[in-house]
Amino acid sequence: MIEKKDTEKIKETTQDFFEKMTVEVSDIEIVVSSDKKNPEEENREVVDLNVKLDEPQILIGQQGQTLFEIQRLLKTILNKKLQKVFYLNLDINDYKNKKVEYLKDLAKSLADQVALKKEEKILPPMSAYERRIIHAELSQRADVVTESQGDSFNRCVVIRPK
Repeated sequence: MIEKKDTEKIKETTQDFFEKMTVEVSDIEIVVSSDKKNPEEENREVVDLNVKLDEPQILIGQQGQTLFEIQRLLKTILNKKLQKVFYLNLDINDYKNKKVEYLKDLAKSLADQVALKKEEKILPPMSAYERRIIHAELSQRADVVTESQGDSFNRCVVIRPK
């Protein structure tokens, strides 16, 4: 269980991590919650870590790839330092939240076009995380269906009329 002293250690370690990268962090927000996606598994805690920077572009990278790699590295460091296993969701300047909203809006807009014109739309290649957002957003619609097609880095979502 993540306790108050653990959140302080997370904040301190995160600050040190970015200082060693010579990146100035203006604020670090930490929210701890429980992952209840799979009721059969023991609930694993999720640490949402939102870091505020003046120049975030270099740490986010193309399509968020650098951000995901930093998250993976920081998670390993924090799990080892705290001797606890938890999910880490690192976000820089709300990039992920903005990206999710953008993808949801894009999915709705393209689905409306597909339903109206009765022509499929093929989205550009996306990560599994981004494709999952598109599929989830359109899963309740009765007028369109989605599927992923392609291989590895060329995998994309296709929206078709029903």
